[in-house]
Amino acid sequence: MFESIHFQSQGRRTTTASKTEVLDKLRAIVGAENVIVDPEKVEPYGADAVKEKFPPEAVVFPESTAQMSAILKLANEHLFPVTARGGGVGYTGGAVPIDGGIVIGTDRMNKILELSVDDLYMVCQPGLTTFAVQQAAAEVGLLFAPDPASYKDSFIGGNIAENAGGMRTPKYGVTKHHVLGLEVVTATGEIIHTGGKTVKNVVGFDLTGLMCGSEGMLGIITEATLKLLPMPEATSTVRANFRSMEAACKVLTKFTPEGLLPMAMEVIDKYCVEAVEQNFAFGLSKDANAILLVAVDGSTEEVEKNAHLIERVMAENGGFDILRAKSKEEEDKLWDVRRAISPSLMKYGTLKINEDVVVPRSKVPELVARIEEIGRKHSTFVANFGHAGDGNIHVNFVVDRDDPDEIARARQCVSETFQLSVDLGGTISGEHGIGYVKAPYLNYAIDRPTLEIMKGLKKVFDPNGILNPGKMFLD
Repeated sequence: MFESIHFQSQGRRTTTASKTEVLDKLRAIVGAENVIVDPEKVEPYGADAVKEKFPPEAVVFPESTAQMSAILKLANEHLFPVTARGGGVGYTGGAVPIDGGIVIGTDRMNKILELSVDDLYMVCQPGLTTFAVQQAAAEVGLLFAPDPASYKDSFIGGNIAENAGGMRTPKYGVTKHHVLGLEVVTATGEIIHTGGKTVKNVVGFDLTGLMCGSEGMLGIITEATLKLLPMPEATSTVRANFRSMEAACKVLTKFTPEGLLPMAMEVIDKYCVEAVEQNFAFGLSKDANAILLVAVDGSTEEVEKNAHLIERVMAENGGFDILRAKSKEEEDKLWDVRRAISPSLMKYGTLKINEDVVVPRSKVPELVARIEEIGRKHSTFVANFGHAGDGNIHVNFVVDRDDPDEIARARQCVSETFQLSVDLGGTISGEHGIGYVKAPYLNYAIDRPTLEIMKGLKKVFDPNGILNPGKMFLD
């Protein structure tokens, strides 16, 4: 623990202040009980799903926009780093304080401020889980469509900052498509408002879109106005087994000629099937080298018709043991398989490097086949699953955490996988973001002039470089 705050990295000017002075001011802003400094208590706030630890000096829990503004003004006065954190379940270190300083936890900012059934929007604070947002909307017969796999743990503020996706993306899009407006505290403590409560809004620059996916580097979200939709009358999910991942992935484009856009299309390879079956005994077929899950929603009549269509298309393209859920409970069980994959893959090793590359949907079969070739070339285990319907595949290289050679080979696999995704017309991240983990690969996907524009925007919003430093841009 430092005795004075003294930072010079990331372009910040140098300043020095006593730790006691800064902590006293933070306690005066949010209350002494809402500032934690005990090393054991702050340690969990120094890591996310990547499991690399960078403990902050303190964790601060504001309750209001005014408190958030005061904290950031103090940070600019004394030039110490600030990292915003929601549920802390990210895969790229976006909410990890790698430069130290303080973490701002949004846990106390967890209120729904307004919910309009007539105008189809909700105004809420950033500390609500996505699940809580979905439940509140469902209680009045409405749908908040984004549904990342971490929806029960991830905070809505973090989902917006990462522009999270989810399984319903093929039909409903990603988080930014469901954000109408934001209240944001900039790095200098200014309170700005973007967008509004209307679907149409072309007054000024689209700062709402800019903030979605900005990874907490331009400002901290304190309120969000979210777009809601009428709740579909019915849903249906169909599962089919396939002899290969290539065969399963080729089905993805077969629904379009039938005039159908499924709500969700998820693919699971044989290694994921084996891992899930070993852990949970779902009764999956040993003959399945791949599984495709396809879901539709809409009116009861429409859903029934489209579910039959999905069964036919799957059967005509190599699907077997086709199963359609007959009830909500059966449907939930089908999706439980998909949600159980990530933890189950640890049977193959002690370190799972989880990437989320994305390509045009028609390129998914080639992407998966060539990733498997990359794994074989470098003698590295790889398992693939994910949001095939929008071209977003979760690529998992699983190795021994204590074997440097295995880790080095896996890193080479990651590099080649990223380049492959770009070559196929895609990019290196569909929903996890860049953080510090993918920062070395950013130039694979973004050219130098575009990158310089992004750096310029960062400088405008955060002239002193105090907000979430060490992320995305490497000099």
